[in-house]
Amino acid sequence: MRQPLIIQASACVMGKNVAKFQGERNMPRVDRRRFLEETLLAGAVLAAGPLAKVFAEPSGTRGSHMGFGLVTYNWGKDWDLPTLIGNCETAHVLGVELRTTHAHGVEPSLNIGQRLEVKARFSDSPVTLVGLGSNERFDHPEPQALQAAIEATKAFVKLGHDAGASGVKVKPDSFQKDVPREKTIDQIGKSLNLVGAFGADYGQQIRLEVHGQCAPLPIIREIMEVADHPNVGVCWNCNPQDIEGEGLEHNFNLVKDRFGATAHVRPLHSPDYPYRQLIGLYVNMDYHGWIMLEDGRVPEDRVALLAQQAELFKEMVAEAQAG
Repeated sequence: MRQPLIIQASACVMGKNVAKFQGERNMPRVDRRRFLEETLLAGAVLAAGPLAKVFAEPSGTRGSHMGFGLVTYNWGKDWDLPTLIGNCETAHVLGVELRTTHAHGVEPSLNIGQRLEVKARFSDSPVTLVGLGSNERFDHPEPQALQAAIEATKAFVKLGHDAGASGVKVKPDSFQKDVPREKTIDQIGKSLNLVGAFGADYGQQIRLEVHGQCAPLPIIREIMEVADHPNVGVCWNCNPQDIEGEGLEHNFNLVKDRFGATAHVRPLHSPDYPYRQLIGLYVNMDYHGWIMLEDGRVPEDRVALLAQQAELFKEMVAEAQAG
């Protein structure tokens, strides 16, 4: 079956970047960083390409290439795929990241026919399958467990390709007893490079969720200095650590040059996180991608609150654009 143009283009660009990657390792640091920034931005734009379903005529206004979506953890965990798509359409939330183990059942165990059925369901709706939320992490001290996580991530990459997604979320995740911190950071980064190269061949961006003991942004920056493959991006996650140290803007700037096509937020009306400031930072950098709601607490009327969150997101974007 012929791939959609966005996947073809993404695979083409990322495949070329993989071919260049080894050579670029020998660049001077400044030139190499510029190459990585430009390449990751191009990959993020391609990975976010399904935003065309949201913005028929994207304007040149900063923030006009951002969409609002849903991570199925936890609001959509018990919705099968037709229900999930229908509820997102009702709420005008037109992108989803499908978390593994949830009722929609989009898992690597699906055969090719079932994968193409998933792809067709999204193609026939205004809702975009933005990505797959794996639970794989690369902090394992045991080599066999680490290799199993890498192979499982590759399986999600293949699933994402077949189902029409544009990326796979993974985790760093934690520091292990009796293992030097620097060794764990190096291991996580090198593992990300491996799955990043693999994902590029399938048009699937690898999105590192800011998570676990690795959540402080200086640590994520250290990991990404090792994980310098251009197909590996950071998925912001709205953690308490984001506002520690020198504050949100400083921590945001530590990793913004490596953002992937997804970011996770909690309910935008929550008083314990500066969401208006965060959305303003995304607008000001003219982010191309998806801001996606992820919340462990499950409200009584999820669809109604999801619609309210979508409207609040639009309000925050408009406010930042006006400012």
